[in-house]
Amino acid sequence: LIAEGSVTDDDIINGMGDVAVGVVSAHHYSAAHNSPLNKKFVDAFGKANGGARPNFMAVGAYDGMRVIYEAAKATKGQGGDALLNAMKGQVFESPRGQIYIDAQTRDVVQSIYIRRVARVGDQLWNQEIDTVTDVKDIGKSR
Repeated sequence: LIAEGSVTDDDIINGMGDVAVGVVSAHHYSAAHNSPLNKKFVDAFGKANGGARPNFMAVGAYDGMRVIYEAAKATKGQGGDALLNAMKGQVFESPRGQIYIDAQTRDVVQSIYIRRVARVGDQLWNQEIDTVTDVKDIGKSR
């Protein structure tokens, strides 16, 4: 089975059982992403949420708050256009990997991971098997 990423979302995948093993999907986040920042994020999320695993919505919220925080810090609390302009062009390491905010479209530019569900110990994980980098929303590209 080939699917889009939410079919094997990280917070539901273990409940799917072995029928999910081998499913290939494309998505911008996997809780199994191999980076120190993601490992820290997954651990902190689990501790704060009764052992739950973060999914793409959790990492999106984390990144969104990071963008707002850094923009507010850079503008010393100014709002409006100053805050918006401070968000444009931010480049940073996310638990999902390197991303940036496109200065023209204000969209996230990120990697998309090709993933295959595998059993690791007693849990199922979306294991990244390939990466497409710097993916933009083509509907908004100029």
